[in-house]
Formats: sequence, structure tokens, C-alpha cells
Amino acid sequence: MLILMYQHTIHISFGDCDPVGLTFYPNYFKWFDATYHAFLTSRGLDYKTLADKLDCLGTGLIDCGASFRSPAKAGDVMVLRMTINNWREKTLRLDYIGMIKDRTVLEGFEVRGLFKYINNDLKAAPIAPLRQLLDSTTDPVQAS
Repeated sequence: MLILMYQHTIHISFGDCDPVGLTFYPNYFKWFDATYHAFLTSRGLDYKTLADKLDCLGTGLIDCGASFRSPAKAGDVMVLRMTINNWREKTLRLDYIGMIKDRTVLEGFEVRGLFKYINNDLKAAPIAPLRQLLDSTTDPVQAS
């Protein structure tokens, strides 16, 4: 089974926080997306390259969620670890854990599909071509 991991470091700034000084929760979802795209780019699969190689519109979001375990605030440095270990016929699940030092800040997930126009309808296509592209990369653990 192909298990891929990637780490992305997030420097939380004042602008990421709400009026009481805690990280505004939508930012975590923005950082999930940024981590996933940084992972793809680290493997030579920026958005345009991925779309061209797979003749698709991209890997769109189908579902997402998060459990917030402890607060983060301006000045904190969070390491967001992404793991892909659940491949289905038309989706992949990305699991995220955000850590500040040894403290868990959040756990979350995204379910993504490979979107194409099929008979003039936008649909999730088989995800296997993406998996094959990722299988062909050399280093299953990357960090930024």
C-alpha cells in the first residue's frame, strides 16, 4: 500500500487570528489546501502540470473536517503533517495533524477526487492515474 507523507511549516501571524488572538478556524482549511498543493509541487506536479498530465481539471475537494484540540496564536510555528493512506476508486483521503512543538493543535482530513468532464458533465474520474504519478516519485516523505 502506498503511504505518502509530507510536512509543511506554518508561521502563524497576527493576521491569521481572530479578535481574541486565536487562529481563526478557516485558516486551518486554507493551510490543509496549501500543504496538499505544496506536496504535489514538490513532486513536480503543480496545478497546470497535474491537469495536463492527467487531462483533468484538478483534484477537487469532496469533503473535509477538523477537530480542534488546542489553541494556536500569533507567533506560534505549527508543523502540519499530511498523510495519504486511503485510496478508493474515485477518491483519496488526506489526513492532517497540526503540531506546535509536542502539542497537538488539530486533526483534520480532506477527501479529494480527480475531476474531469465526462459526457459534458463534471465528474469524479478514477483516481488511479494520480496514484501512478505519485508512485513514480522517488521520496515518499518530504518536508518544507
